[in-house]
Amino acid sequence: MSTTLTVKGQVTIPKQIRDAVGLKPGMPVDFAVNSEGEVVIQRARTSARRPPDRFEAARGKADVKWRTQELMALLRGED
Repeated sequence: MSTTLTVKGQVTIPKQIRDAVGLKPGMPVDFAVNSEGEVVIQRARTSARRPPDRFEAARGKADVKWRTQELMALLRGED
């Protein structure tokens, strides 16, 4: 089974492999190279995940509906 590397260095993991490893969209994965030079992919351990984004809870919560001109005047200190 083969796939093509993009100019960004990305590949699509074939569905058979995703199913065998139990990968779902958005899941973190770990890559390693074993002693024989083969690349190994597996689900990342939960402890290896990044801490939650501290701004995520606040994202999209602003109640003030600023208009661009009003916001720019405020930021520039204009009356």
